[in-house]
Amino acid sequence: MKAATRSERRWEKKKKGGLATQRENQRWRVRKGERLRKRAEEQGRGNDDEVQEEQEEERACFCRPWSNWQAQETSWWSGNAGGMHHHKILFDKYHPGYFSKVGMRYFHKLRNKFYCPIINIDKLWSLIPQEVKDKASPENAPLIDVTQYGYFKVLGKGVLPASQPIVLKTKLVSKVAEKRKGSRKERRRWEN
Repeated sequence: MKAATRSERRWEKKKKGGLATQRENQRWRVRKGERLRKRAEEQGRGNDDEVQEEQEEERACFCRPWSNWQAQETSWWSGNAGGMHHHKILFDKYHPGYFSKVGMRYFHKLRNKFYCPIINIDKLWSLIPQEVKDKASPENAPLIDVTQYGYFKVLGKGVLPASQPIVLKTKLVSKVAEKRKGSRKERRRWEN
């Protein structure tokens, strides 16, 4: 028997070649069910037993048992399962370091040893009060004690005014900051 419509012929051809996927199969069945319904309405036999039986057969093929859905759902969403496998991206993105230990242990780590607030060179000039800035000259360098402002370390981002020297009092200074507070040539080079 030859298939009636073009889509049915194409389907038969695909079936022979073994190229039809499950999803295409489902779509084709839905389309076929719609065609059958239309044909029945055109012929005026909407409640025909034959048509209803065909439609029930199509529906039976299209459905998937609940137990299959349930099995898939529970295997995917069961607690913390799959952190190394199917949930790997989620764990790496939202919980980095969940699965491993890195570095050496430090027993009884007291954080006050490591307390070291930082400030950059470009913010130093803003710590000086306006009256001191007005009095400052190349001979009269202002003193800045950054520990009074709650900073322990000076880092080297930015530049200070090239014409005005300052005296800086701090606990720690980075190498870059030391370089930048050097000669005027050095400062100009960093400015550009």
